[in-house]
Amino acid sequence: MGGFLLDWYFWVKALHIISVISWMAGMFYLPRLFVYHAERAEVGSEMSETFKIMERKLMRAIINPAMTATWIFGLIMVFTPGIIDWSQIWPWVKAASVLLMSGFHGWLSVRRKEFERDENTRSGRTYRLANEVPTVLMLVIVISVIVKPF
Repeated sequence: MGGFLLDWYFWVKALHIISVISWMAGMFYLPRLFVYHAERAEVGSEMSETFKIMERKLMRAIINPAMTATWIFGLIMVFTPGIIDWSQIWPWVKAASVLLMSGFHGWLSVRRKEFERDENTRSGRTYRLANEVPTVLMLVIVISVIVKPF
């Protein structure tokens, strides 16, 4: 099994990176949509309904599948023999950051459903601040994997 995983490692890594890029694009864009939805769209307005469609399609067609693919390809790499030295700290920092990113994904999903039901109670400022979460986590993840400072 290890030989098979090693043979396909670079393909899996490429697909993982593509998935991560797609996931992150959505994770950056959805909170920005929430800012505009919260600040510029009256409940029940045509604009609000348009934002709901955009948010739902972004989550279901891009963010959810990209996160799933990211996890699948990432776990394949984790189980590829000789790729990760778990005695170092960086893989644990990355793993914790990916779990936090997944938790943030879940938080965004709950917020999207609140908008869908016209029950949003958060301000545009909240979503502006939330928009920084994936950026910080991305920095930690990329630096952990590339620089391995720990």
